[in-house]
Amino acid sequence: MKLDKSLNSGNTTMLILKLIEEEDMYGYQMIESLEKKSNSVFSLKAGTLYPILHSLEQQNMVTAYEGISDEGRKRKYYKITEKGKKLLQEKEKEWVHYANAVKNVLGGVSYVGA
Repeated sequence: MKLDKSLNSGNTTMLILKLIEEEDMYGYQMIESLEKKSNSVFSLKAGTLYPILHSLEQQNMVTAYEGISDEGRKRKYYKITEKGKKLLQEKEKEWVHYANAVKNVLGGVSYVGA
């Protein structure tokens, strides 16, 4: 099922923060991980991801550092900060509230096999 891209608007930040809460990652790794974990529902382009990461870095939600990838290449890794963890918790609560409201309006539609 192909999803309307506008459904994802505003949630990308939450998804990125969730990925790097689990482990520090570099940009392309985030793109691959998000696509894999979402069964290709979420497919970010570098042109979308990097502005979000830069904004999160400016807001002290994430920090960046140079590291070496498993392939031995220099990469810029991103790590979530305590401030970023708090934002993620807020975003997750908002999402649960939103998803429950949608479910209520749709009459308790089952999400299994959707």
